[in-house]
Amino acid sequence: MAVTHDVSPRLDELVVTAQRIHQAIESVIEGKGDVVRLTLTVLLAEGHLLIEDVPGVGKTMLAKALARSIDCPVRRIQFTPDLLPSDITGVSAYNQQTREFEFKPGPVFANIVVGDEINRASPKTQSALLECMEERQVTVDGSTYVLEGPFMVIATQNPIEMEGTYPLPEAQRDRFTARIAMGYPEAGAELEMLDVHGAASPLDKLEPVATTAEVRALIDAVRAVYVSQPVKKYAVDLVTATRTSPDLRLGASPRSTLQLVRAARAHAALSGRDYVIPDDLQELSVPVLAHRLLPSVEAQGQRRMPEQVVAELVRRVPVPEAPAK
Repeated sequence: MAVTHDVSPRLDELVVTAQRIHQAIESVIEGKGDVVRLTLTVLLAEGHLLIEDVPGVGKTMLAKALARSIDCPVRRIQFTPDLLPSDITGVSAYNQQTREFEFKPGPVFANIVVGDEINRASPKTQSALLECMEERQVTVDGSTYVLEGPFMVIATQNPIEMEGTYPLPEAQRDRFTARIAMGYPEAGAELEMLDVHGAASPLDKLEPVATTAEVRALIDAVRAVYVSQPVKKYAVDLVTATRTSPDLRLGASPRSTLQLVRAARAHAALSGRDYVIPDDLQELSVPVLAHRLLPSVEAQGQRRMPEQVVAELVRRVPVPEAPAK
């Protein structure tokens, strides 16, 4: 007999709260419901988001809208070539009155950190985020400081303009749970944007619709979402397929498997389910895996992007059968 899973009251609350945040963001970003949903998925999966697209499509606006929708500490970092690691993490300064060094926290000490044009900073400065994103802590002058949860980095970058930029190293890209592209709005949404944004920015009127405590409770509820053994194996099979594909010279890491399952839990919870199904993994495979992969020389010659390769692998990898009823 198949095991049934009832949606708990906590998940009911999660869906209602997530809908409030979703609606608040969509009041600023028109016609991008799928992008907003994926952003919330990454937040509830305790991950980080890389928004990569051409200028003027609302990358920073999306990050700011999410930040303002939640009543929590938010910091924005404008990445520039002269930005130093200490400008992100903080620095120990000498206090002449106490004659001791005091730690002055940097902007990374917030619940949501918005990194604008992250690829404009030097690799040394970019690496200042590695420990923060993976271990939720900062080490300065031998002392370690814990970052309070929820903690999410939302970084934006322009993939077209390469002058004066430093491409993100693979170790950095691997720490982002998902990468999304905003894309151009449809004509109707763009026309509505002219009415909504014409006189003033709706971002100025956006009020928080959720508290930090509520977001923490949502994250706890997502952690409890059930993942069966066949679904876990399916996630491993999807990631393993990227490592053996002749179209890729670098497959996905074990970290990506973990983040794929975490994101699938959040995706299921936002759908009102307390269990993960293969469809959750399939829908998230491209945004979670593609940015971690490097195409082979042959694939590059054929202009086959990692997104296309992942979509193909999703169609080829056998889906686990549903349990008998």
